[in-house]
Amino acid sequence: MRLGGRLQAAIEVLNDIETGKRPAFDALKDWGAAHRFAGAGDRAVIGNIVYDALRRKLSIAWRMDEDDARALAYGALLSDGGMEIAAIDAAFEGDRFAPALLEQPRRAAWESRNLDEAEPHIRADVPQWCAPSLEALFGTRWVEEAAALATRPPVDLRVNALKSTPQAVLSALEKAGADKTALLEQALRIAPIEALGRHPNIQTDQAFLDGWFEVQDLGSQLAARMAGAQPGEQVLDYCAGAGGKTLALAAVMGNSGQIHAYDAERARLSPMHERLQRAGVRNTQVHGNLDALAPLVERMDLVLTDAPCTGSGTWRRRPDAKWRLNEQQLERRMQDQHEVLQSARHYVKPGGRLAYVTCSLFAEENTQQIERFLAENADFTEIAPETLWNGVVSDAASIAPVYPSHGCVLSPLSTGTDGFYVSILRKES
Repeated sequence: MRLGGRLQAAIEVLNDIETGKRPAFDALKDWGAAHRFAGAGDRAVIGNIVYDALRRKLSIAWRMDEDDARALAYGALLSDGGMEIAAIDAAFEGDRFAPALLEQPRRAAWESRNLDEAEPHIRADVPQWCAPSLEALFGTRWVEEAAALATRPPVDLRVNALKSTPQAVLSALEKAGADKTALLEQALRIAPIEALGRHPNIQTDQAFLDGWFEVQDLGSQLAARMAGAQPGEQVLDYCAGAGGKTLALAAVMGNSGQIHAYDAERARLSPMHERLQRAGVRNTQVHGNLDALAPLVERMDLVLTDAPCTGSGTWRRRPDAKWRLNEQQLERRMQDQHEVLQSARHYVKPGGRLAYVTCSLFAEENTQQIERFLAENADFTEIAPETLWNGVVSDAASIAPVYPSHGCVLSPLSTGTDGFYVSILRKES
């Protein structure tokens, strides 16, 4: 396919997402199934255009003075696709599958408008109702923090210390462009794609199939490390999901001690068994029934709660989610988080730790939850987040998380990661 056909396909997918209120992944998958002539390179470019358009939906629409799918797709090529209007015109010449050329009013608007003059939520590329939640966490820098969520993400890897070393994985993935990262020795990174490029499918690599590494954002890795699991400890991963943090904890613990992995939604645990086997993890029991946790009450050195949340910290990877999110969903998540904390606390032994983690950047889901929990549970105190950060990161240089009233915040702008909130609480003896 030529560029024109790829852009037209992206426009069709964006229309499908908007009219059907569908996740971008599903819409792209269905388009590919219906157009099997499109190769992997075609699908990658179409996906890039769609995701870039969704990440920058408001700012592109403002600069184009138009918010339909065609304007958004063109704007994505201009903002992140590395192209100029004249180059797009030239590429479309003689391409019968290309959309109509951009109209003169749209061209004039794009070339004359300065995004610095737009309203804050447009510069931030977030729904306007989200602004107070972000501002409550980040203060005056909230626009810059939110805007960083509209950038392309890297692919982060966690080297599995149970099976391999960073150098071995680097050698295995040399052609994929993997490199070392700051902050954690076991973390590697493939830089964000540029222009119309695509990431390699590293999950088909033999090193992945052999369990040498997992795909896991650096922020998630840091959150797991800040929980402070030690070899020989008894650990409960209370909202384990598919097991990303469970695997990270097992590696830090050197397969010693015991990890109990539980999730209230039993179906979410299904991928974990295969992942544990591939990674060589032997110290983990998976529980799909809450009753199985009864013997663990007040016996855990660490209870990790990766609480259900809005996922606002992952909007770089799932930008369509921010346009589907609403205030009622936020309120439901806040109630879920309160219930999770109140339940999880019973498993912490005196002197043990309760780790509260979300992939959200809303104050209601983070600092405000910890404030409420501490007010209701006088036997818990917060461990200074600066101490935790400095104990985990060996060479941070100038990189540091944001420290609000409680816990710490990792974000694309502050730490070069997805958005995560971490607060570690100790139960008094």
